[in-house]
Amino acid sequence: MSLVIFLTACGASAPPIGLAPNTDIIKKAIALQVERTQQQVSQQLQVENAEFKIVKIHLKQVEPLYIGKLATYHLLGTYELNLNLPNQKVKQKNNEFELYLQRQKEGKTWRWLKKEMDESDSSLKWFSFLVH
Repeated sequence: MSLVIFLTACGASAPPIGLAPNTDIIKKAIALQVERTQQQVSQQLQVENAEFKIVKIHLKQVEPLYIGKLATYHLLGTYELNLNLPNQKVKQKNNEFELYLQRQKEGKTWRWLKKEMDESDSSLKWFSFLVH
């Protein structure tokens, strides 16, 4: 009897895998991640952002967990990136991604969570971005 209670308690500690984000949400979150990185690089190099498209997502791992009492999914995988540069088109294959996607309370929207180390006090901070 105690084993059944223990297993039930452990099962409730993670959100259901069936509520994990679909491929469309994952593509949008990767695009958001690439866009933010591209903006930083473009500002440093003083060049315009290139147009890009995320294709061929291969999901390798999905880990359900709770962050801030909301269902969150830690996703690992690869994707293909098609870039339209001014003078050429580039296809980058097997780009790795790691995402934390959080389902909001109402279940209608997703947020990409980005963790960063705060150098001032050596603590881990989460930043949240709406996935459109």
